[in-house]
Amino acid sequence: MLYSRYILSSTASLVGACSLAFSLNVHAAESSTGKELQLGSVAMDIPAEMVRRLTPLTKYLSNKTSMLVNFHASPNLDTAVEDLGKNITQIAYLTPAAYLEAHEKYGAIPLVNPLNKGKGTFTLIIAVHKDSPIKSISDLKNKKFAFGDKKAKLQPAVVENAGFKLENFSSYDYLNHYDNIAKAVINGDFDAGILKDTVAEKFAAELRVIHVSPPLPNYIFAVNKNLSPKAINKLKNAMLALKADTDENKAILSSIEKGYDGFEVANDKDFNGIRKVLSHGNSKK
Repeated sequence: MLYSRYILSSTASLVGACSLAFSLNVHAAESSTGKELQLGSVAMDIPAEMVRRLTPLTKYLSNKTSMLVNFHASPNLDTAVEDLGKNITQIAYLTPAAYLEAHEKYGAIPLVNPLNKGKGTFTLIIAVHKDSPIKSISDLKNKKFAFGDKKAKLQPAVVENAGFKLENFSSYDYLNHYDNIAKAVINGDFDAGILKDTVAEKFAAELRVIHVSPPLPNYIFAVNKNLSPKAINKLKNAMLALKADTDENKAILSSIEKGYDGFEVANDKDFNGIRKVLSHGNSKK
């Protein structure tokens, strides 16, 4: 399959990540007799990197809630949603579209939204190589485009809401993670791709932005509908108390995502704008 080099690293890392997660889980289970919770996540990066990013948070939550919280790696968006819905994980870090699917299919409950530099929103960026002749969305006709996860409905919806039909690309492919997309555009394998704003900033020296989506509600931590109210409140209170006011707390938050500096209470109605974007995009297909 084309661009397999971007995918193979993810597959290899999954094996290592699962081994690491298993060893972490076994060690933690042996050291505590408290209630054990699994925290899952959509695969926004290779599995080993997601283990690195979320483990500090699980340790923090374990200390603050007196409940053992471990990280459970998921290989893709669909698995993360199903794991939460089937109670394999009890709390999960989800994209907005993944949350909507988990909420609609399984009754997942919104918990908290991360704050990025004090903001509860993010944007999706369409970017090209810094030296590309492409200046606008319309110039993408008959060009090669990179998306992330095949199940990430919000990404194509943002493209179509910008007035560009997917069939007008010469081709498009799915590279799983935003870093893969950025590197593929920089390497010239694709003419353009869609990125989360924080990833676009990371590669700003080599990319140029041609479109920015409207502000979208941040990624969300949601919980399984059968988790007890007491456990939900413990998790919520612990996360709301986590602010970038000490070096230790800053490290936990920035490990999840650079720029995160706290959390706010999540509300399902905050995702109505996402529902409109998805509906608009689907109507064009």
